[in-house]
Amino acid sequence: MARRITYTFKNQPREINFSKDKYRDMYHAIAAAEGIDLSNYLKMEQQIEMTSKGSAAVRNFRDQEFAKMGFSDIYFIKE
Repeated sequence: MARRITYTFKNQPREINFSKDKYRDMYHAIAAAEGIDLSNYLKMEQQIEMTSKGSAAVRNFRDQEFAKMGFSDIYFIKE
């Protein structure tokens, strides 16, 4: 089932389609839509997952890194 994601990239509102078949989560989908390579981000995320005891550290890292890339207000659209 296809869904839609709304987000802001460098102060420009955007909206894209999302499918679990193509992307692991909405963050991978928006990075792909903007042509951003996540290879370094994924390596660091994996290291944080291995060393942290909870998911809060990974979530905080993800939120901070995507904010540095220029993303904000990332949400699924309810239909």
